[in-house]
Amino acid sequence: MTTLIKGARAPEKKYGWVINFIMKKDLLKKQKEKLLKEKEEIEKLLLNIEGKGKKGKENVKSKYLDFGEAIGLEESADEIEEQVNILPVEKRLKSKLKNIKKALKKIETNKKYGSCEECNKKISQERLKIIPEARLCSRCFKK
Repeated sequence: MTTLIKGARAPEKKYGWVINFIMKKDLLKKQKEKLLKEKEEIEKLLLNIEGKGKKGKENVKSKYLDFGEAIGLEESADEIEEQVNILPVEKRLKSKLKNIKKALKKIETNKKYGSCEECNKKISQERLKIIPEARLCSRCFKK
């Protein structure tokens, strides 16, 4: 049991900001690593969807459909269906990538990573651990 002299501050109160700073730095480092890994994965997926291989070579899938005379009506319909199914996925991936890049920029420039862009309150650490690129707190996200 710790006894305090009258007027003395408890160590956790006196040095609490140091503990918070260390925890925040550790959390930021982990979040940055997560974001970088996720960014790399999404970029690979987008390259595959957009039809480019590792060195910019055309992949089997093409971003633009080619309806040459040699292709049959059934194959054309299959290509259109595949493209229609891929477009929303591509859009979500690009949106997520954009948010990841914003979050990384905030971390690298020390600019309000973890603060809600709507109300400026802190986003909970639990939310950030699940969605490291989160731009809104849970309350603002639900609006």
